[in-house]
Amino acid sequence: MMKMKFKIEGLDCANCAAELERAIQKIEEIQSVTINFLTEKMEIEYREDQIKEQEIIKKLKKIIKKEEPDVTINKI
Repeated sequence: MMKMKFKIEGLDCANCAAELERAIQKIEEIQSVTINFLTEKMEIEYREDQIKEQEIIKKLKKIIKKEEPDVTINKI
């Protein structure tokens, strides 16, 4: 299991964070996702044997753009 952490910017509310969490959780290769609205951090866990890091980031950005177009993420 691999973990990645991101700085997430542009979220308007905790409810938006929860909705985004649910949408990201639907990515097949992702085991878990946690978004902390107050600290503006997101952590995901995924199985590295199923997908490469760059592919995960590409899928994350696609979902975020669809669900919350003003939100940006940067790996930390």
